[in-house]
Amino acid sequence: MAGKPGYQYVMQDIRELYQEVILDHNQNPRNFGPLESANREAEGFNPLCGDQLKLYADIENDAIKDIHFDGSGCAIFKASSSIMTELAKGKSVEEADTLFDQFHELVTTGSADAESLGKLAVMAGVHQYPARVKCASLAWHTLKNILDGSNETVTTE
Repeated sequence: MAGKPGYQYVMQDIRELYQEVILDHNQNPRNFGPLESANREAEGFNPLCGDQLKLYADIENDAIKDIHFDGSGCAIFKASSSIMTELAKGKSVEEADTLFDQFHELVTTGSADAESLGKLAVMAGVHQYPARVKCASLAWHTLKNILDGSNETVTTE
């Protein structure tokens, strides 16, 4: 496949698009800030990069009615948190658990069905940078704690 004419240009275009999406979510994070209606909260910390997170969720009838995050950190952390809140909102707890599993597979191995992941596919290249996997996955592990009913602080050590 790599030998096909134009392939390298297509791959470059895809990488540039992914970078644009990550930069956009970093500069304009969605669902950022406290959530007044939250009935569950959890915190996360990545000591390697310094990412700090507070995740707020309003879960009713086994569904994520609303979800927000607050905190500070690197662009990968912020973009991943922003995309996660967009994708998790409106999902059942079971659907969010499945989404967590798909994301975890994506950032640890690079393999996943990118089409079914939509925006989340922008994180596919993260698996090549082990230190960045922790940045990308902090919000997701914190969400997993909320879904499991735990309010322990998540650390990516």
